[in-house]
Amino acid sequence: MSDALPKNNIFKVIGASSLGTLIEWYDFYIFGSLAVIIGHQLFPEDAGASALINTLAIFAAGFIVRPFGALVFGRLGDLIGRKYTFLLTLVLMGGSTFFIGLIPSYKSIGYAAPILVLILRLIQGLALGGEYGGAATYVAEHAPKNKRGFFTSWIQTTATLGLFLSLGIIVITKNILGSETFGDWGWRIPFLLSIVLVVVSIYIRMKMHESPMFSKLKAEGNVSKNPLKESFSNKANFKMVLLALFGATMGQGVIWYTGQFYAQSFLENTCKLDFNDSRYILLWGIAFATPFFVVFGAWSDKVGRKWIMLTGMLLGIIFYRPIYQIFLDDTDYTKIEQADILSSTAAPASAVLIQNSTDSLRTIVTKVVLKNGATFNRVQTDTVTLSNGILSAKEIIKDKVLAEPVFWKFVGLIFFQILLVTMVYGPIAAFLVELFPTKIRYTSMSLPYHIGNGVFGGLVPFIATLIASFSGSTPLSGLWYPIGIATLSLVIGTIYLSNKRDENINDYQLRK
Repeated sequence: MSDALPKNNIFKVIGASSLGTLIEWYDFYIFGSLAVIIGHQLFPEDAGASALINTLAIFAAGFIVRPFGALVFGRLGDLIGRKYTFLLTLVLMGGSTFFIGLIPSYKSIGYAAPILVLILRLIQGLALGGEYGGAATYVAEHAPKNKRGFFTSWIQTTATLGLFLSLGIIVITKNILGSETFGDWGWRIPFLLSIVLVVVSIYIRMKMHESPMFSKLKAEGNVSKNPLKESFSNKANFKMVLLALFGATMGQGVIWYTGQFYAQSFLENTCKLDFNDSRYILLWGIAFATPFFVVFGAWSDKVGRKWIMLTGMLLGIIFYRPIYQIFLDDTDYTKIEQADILSSTAAPASAVLIQNSTDSLRTIVTKVVLKNGATFNRVQTDTVTLSNGILSAKEIIKDKVLAEPVFWKFVGLIFFQILLVTMVYGPIAAFLVELFPTKIRYTSMSLPYHIGNGVFGGLVPFIATLIASFSGSTPLSGLWYPIGIATLSLVIGTIYLSNKRDENINDYQLRK
């Protein structure tokens, strides 16, 4: 049984499960990290801001279907076992990612491009819906009772490490190829490279054995005949599903996706930071914060899961708006004084003829270097007409590179947000595993996890960006969505969640 499992074996189990899960998160995160570039590839050139919103909607669609993947693959996992189910999810996930890298752009096949990407994103979401529950259940059913939070927290690190890996490969590829080539076709390379990682993971997972608890369950003839019915028609078990969703995973999901995904989107699209600068900030924040998944997972074995998770939610509720206000204030270069400017160099103007018109758009890009080391591009776009001459249109400031002290301040603020992620996410696997009996654990824990993370959490970048785009909204308006959801989950969790830990999960029977 799990308590007697040798230490070297449990680390092999964690390694095999974590590697596959890391790769699946890498596959999933590439799309979100490249949303702006992918939007330009999938939609017409004149789509403007709607291209990003539509791309984020496609990204969000993969999250919305995750609960359905949890039901489908959770049922398979409780019927045929943990090993082969999340082997299948890995193949589906990796294949979908690879094919996204092959789909032609809008210029080649029109709206068939976003439709095909949407289909593959749905397959990704379904596969990921079955992956996490299998990996977390598999590790928990091997882990010693008093170290379940510690060992399952290693699975939790894979979500952030997958993001780290995806960002690292994106930055390296872009720096090697250059911005223009990367935006044209180089963005496909991170998608295509994923197939190598998937093949390695499949090889490792093929050598894994089935969970000892499930094997014993199967040998005794106690495998569930209908996991979906037993999970959700049993009143006591269904109550636990709802409590897990509204009291824990819903709030955990919005904290997670705000601290990682929305933070990146905000820095790049609202603050207009340079592509590399925004990603370097996130990479450093992730690197410093990731060990705390294990710290809080292990701590939850000693003090319980509840208050660690709820404290993470509370801190997000309190500090999100002040943090994002700092992001805005420190990247506001519209009030720069002439005395602050070290140099200002304008590139040769470029002109593009407006379709079906004799007018043209003239663009002048001026690179500004400040005395504190910060740089940015001032882009002036004018309309040139035959009758009226030059008509000034608009000026935007973008591609901002921060001064070093501000850069590290932003790293600290991202670190703090990801630290909150480790608080809510580090103990969550052990918390969910301990709620449900072995025979329906895969199904029961997967559904609240993926509704909380896939729907409530996964929609954060899309809904927050959409809210902030409404007339009369401010750049910080989108934060009311994660703050509101986290507040609701905090209240429900405080009142109804138990702080129990180290439950006996070797329990095959349903609650009465």
